[in-house]
Amino acid sequence: MAKSVKKKIEKEIRKHLKPQHMILLFVLCLICFIVYVYVIEPRLNNNNDNSDNNDSDNAELADLEINFMMLGNKYAGDSIYIKAGDTDILVDAGSRKNSASVIKDYLFDSTSNLHSYIEDNKLEYVIATHADQDHIAAFVGADGILKDPNLEIETIIEFALTNKTTDLYNEYREAVTNLEENGTKVYTALECYNNENGATRVINLANGIELEILYNYYYENKTSNENNYSVCFMLRRGEEQFLFTGDLEGEGEKLLVDNNVLGEVYLYKMGHHGSKTSSSMKLLNAIKPKVAVATCVAFTTEYTDDMDNTFPTKTAIDNLVSIGTIEHLYVPYMVSDNDKGYEEANGNIVVFANGNGTYVECSKTNVDFYDFDIFSKYRNWLNS
Repeated sequence: MAKSVKKKIEKEIRKHLKPQHMILLFVLCLICFIVYVYVIEPRLNNNNDNSDNNDSDNAELADLEINFMMLGNKYAGDSIYIKAGDTDILVDAGSRKNSASVIKDYLFDSTSNLHSYIEDNKLEYVIATHADQDHIAAFVGADGILKDPNLEIETIIEFALTNKTTDLYNEYREAVTNLEENGTKVYTALECYNNENGATRVINLANGIELEILYNYYYENKTSNENNYSVCFMLRRGEEQFLFTGDLEGEGEKLLVDNNVLGEVYLYKMGHHGSKTSSSMKLLNAIKPKVAVATCVAFTTEYTDDMDNTFPTKTAIDNLVSIGTIEHLYVPYMVSDNDKGYEEANGNIVVFANGNGTYVECSKTNVDFYDFDIFSKYRNWLNS
């Protein structure tokens, strides 16, 4: 029965299917084959490749960690350890010579549950922003960072100009020269910005992470204000930015904005420890930071007895508040009536950017400094 039905069907097909129909069917099949092979399949493959690349780019951004270190004394100063993937960077070494041992203990602390550490006894980059004591003192001395025979330093990027003639500066200059004679590459910020003599403006630190030396007018123009010689740079991870301006002050900040395309940043290291002559409205309106760190002993009278002008100053805080984007403020130390004259505020401050997002953790407390009682005593945080 089944064979009979099959034969009837085949007979009907042969009766109605003319030779010209066979040719047309063949042509249609051929066209479909060509369209698939040369149009559809390549597009499918291209989309798959792009999807793989996008997933890879997002997944493979290296981890970034920015450490604002406590320096072991009652003085304001900068020393910032940055780890980008496997690249280790030290920005400045303040605030006094005796800070060197504190800094090195931190850099090589393999027991910390908070921060990373140098695993290969090598700093790929050292950046000296300017020649003031509270930024270079711990580079030198008997235990100085630049004099440690067990620490390899590949590249130093330093200030292009200075007015300093002090013994400390001469000691720093001697240490840098000695390293250069033994293979360390030494560039000024101006050489980096101009891509001269082997230096580069944009340094690729790790996958998706770069450091760009910004243009500072005072790299090549003299000023009586040593702070305005500061090396300024932008750190980027993907689309996120982190700004460092050393001790740059008002006129320097104005020119920084005029001569660079900055854009909004996640982190701003407050210029000159939060002085009244830094963190100007022109700069803050250009960068609109979410997080600010003032590298100081808050409210110490180291430089002035006028409490409005102790770090971080009333002017700098008011400027931060007025832009309306600041979410967090952190300070490592604050003044105290104990025997040392200071105590931990937030402690060591670590900014993380990794697969879990971008966030801050501190060794003492993650409470924002504007929520401290001592802050309320001397300052107003109108956004809180």
